[in-house]
Amino acid sequence: MQPEQPPAKIFAGRSSRAFAEKICSFLGVSLGDSETIRFSEGTLFVKIKEPVRGEDVYVVQTIGRAPNDEFMELQFYIDALKRASANSVTAIMPYFAYAKGDKKDEPRVSIRARVCADNLEVAGVDRVITMDLHSPQIQGFFRKPVDHFYAMQTLCDEVKKLGLDNLVVVSPDAGFTKDARKYAKELSAGIAVGEKVRRDHNEQAEMMDMIGDVTDRNALIVDDFTISCGTLAATADFIKGRGAKRIVACVSHCVMGPEALARLTNSPIELLLITDTVENPEALEHPKIRMVSVAPMFSKAIHKIHNKESISEMFDGQP
Repeated sequence: MQPEQPPAKIFAGRSSRAFAEKICSFLGVSLGDSETIRFSEGTLFVKIKEPVRGEDVYVVQTIGRAPNDEFMELQFYIDALKRASANSVTAIMPYFAYAKGDKKDEPRVSIRARVCADNLEVAGVDRVITMDLHSPQIQGFFRKPVDHFYAMQTLCDEVKKLGLDNLVVVSPDAGFTKDARKYAKELSAGIAVGEKVRRDHNEQAEMMDMIGDVTDRNALIVDDFTISCGTLAATADFIKGRGAKRIVACVSHCVMGPEALARLTNSPIELLLITDTVENPEALEHPKIRMVSVAPMFSKAIHKIHNKESISEMFDGQP
């Protein structure tokens, strides 16, 4: 067994200070002293306000509701820590919004996730910890180690408390089927898979058909993230028309704004379970939304990595 290391030094960008504070609370450490200033013309200034020379450092920054500013701020943090002679810098991105750009599926478009991966490596990142990437193969875009965790077990534990019998897990499209099967297995439920289409980039989905029976069954719609609530609402409307009874949903990352929250209000979904990977105060005030924390999982990962312990056991039972 490796000797216990000095306490981890954890810093946070503006998008994840509350999440980082939770992590620090579990680890029994104080959040590192740093600041980010946004100048009047929009540029960002990052400063580390304590020594980090020779330290293995962790910086928490979700890339979510303001992804361009948040991603630039993360790069500046990594660069500042490296220039302050940190031994290593681990970027903790609970949510990575640009993971949606994982392929060239139209002419003359950028593979945005790959560009972001390259930029983080140029900035000097040594390791990345994240959760529920839109496509797991994005890990291969990085040449540095990536630890990819899943919120499924945490969300399933909360679903079990609801006591829903005769349950069917609903995937809005074929792309999430593999993960939906994992949810169904954990919850001893059936599965149904929708046929969803997007006709352009307006973030609105249209449900065309569905494989599987939802008639007279309670339904759990599962997905990795929601921005417009369009997919969740369209799926809920469709299965309600097919005879589903109670409809709940769960997503790992909630990036919804006012219009999306209004769409949730008007949908047949009675409860949406989310995690705290994205700080979203508006969502937490919504009567249909309940948040469960994944900070304990991230704090455990940091503890093990910092003390040079294997994290293999943390992937047991994961998708």
